[in-house]
Amino acid sequence: MTTVGNTATAMSVPLLDLKAQYPAYQAELWPLLQELCAGQGFILGPQVTALESSLAAYSQAAFGVGVSSGTDALLLAMMALDIGAGDAVLTSTYTFFATGGTIARLGALPIFLDIDHDTFNLSPAAVERFLLEQCRSVNGEWVHTVSGARVKAIMPVHLYGQAAEMASLLAIAQRYHLKIIEDAAQALGSEYHGQRVGGLGDVGCFSFFPTKNLGAFGDAGLCTANDAELTERLRVLRVHGGKPKYFHAEIGGNFRIDELQAAVLNVKFKHLDAWTAGRQKNAQHYRLLFADAGLTDRVELPHAVPGHRHIYNQFVIRVSERDALRAFLTEQGVGSEIYYPVPLHLQQCFAYLGGQRGDCPVAERAADTSVALPIYAELSESQLAYVVDTIRRFYQTR
Repeated sequence: MTTVGNTATAMSVPLLDLKAQYPAYQAELWPLLQELCAGQGFILGPQVTALESSLAAYSQAAFGVGVSSGTDALLLAMMALDIGAGDAVLTSTYTFFATGGTIARLGALPIFLDIDHDTFNLSPAAVERFLLEQCRSVNGEWVHTVSGARVKAIMPVHLYGQAAEMASLLAIAQRYHLKIIEDAAQALGSEYHGQRVGGLGDVGCFSFFPTKNLGAFGDAGLCTANDAELTERLRVLRVHGGKPKYFHAEIGGNFRIDELQAAVLNVKFKHLDAWTAGRQKNAQHYRLLFADAGLTDRVELPHAVPGHRHIYNQFVIRVSERDALRAFLTEQGVGSEIYYPVPLHLQQCFAYLGGQRGDCPVAERAADTSVALPIYAELSESQLAYVVDTIRRFYQTR
């Protein structure tokens, strides 16, 4: 085991290095891209069909629908579930902007709720408390007493690669007759007690942004579902609502995934489990190094919940002197990132909702104290040791 000793030789450890994984699939990818370019078939072809099938199976869902981005996956899912003006969706305030932004884009009301401390994910207790205290039943629907919006769905986010507490959320959804849209953008392959995320709710939404554990060469995404009728609606809405072509019973959008992006993802998918295993190994090595450095009383490491398969899309620690530590890491050549410095209920564009500091104290504390460290599979033990040693040296100066 690499241990943390005295000041290490300076090195560069980027937050993410996509170039490091490229040699693993380069030789297989280029002939396939050349074949696609020669054939000039770029829209909804066999590569898309193969990707949809393999990733649906991987997520233990019956169907997959390739889309243009993770954001569009969320948007399409809500459109297919008839969520729009006059409706409300309950979701986490501590997440990437698209989670709340897509709700608002459809004219629906985003209700931002607090998170669980250990997982950073939507708190089932906060969801139930909101429904009981701020909603009333009207003709079988739960209506927000302040806005009059009908609560239609819960959108949990499987943040940083760990599943939300789905058993509780699914039970709440059943009691209140709500849909579940899983924002699984960071969680392809994550499990909740043996079940893969994306196949637990009504629709699962994935992102293949280049920095994800399975990343495209640009934007791409996927919706998963278990209901055939709902899946067909997702497919129709993906192409402007046209079925058959040029005949439109409703308005959809252009949410197609490119055949080229699907080809890239098909090749990279063969390496996903190996990359995930590498991230998990690095996470475990970090834990040993932080313990060896005597830092566990000053650095709160990620909580891996028993029964969850955490894929570590990010490795997020919490420290009281976050901003000073991050500045020191940068000076020493260690990449880091703050996800997410401003919870959604405090974002300026959502000021019309009346959110105030103190509304979601757990999320607000996470936003003030969390920082992500490098975790990608290709990191060496010496790089991991350098990251932890740099943090040790920071605290020696305090």
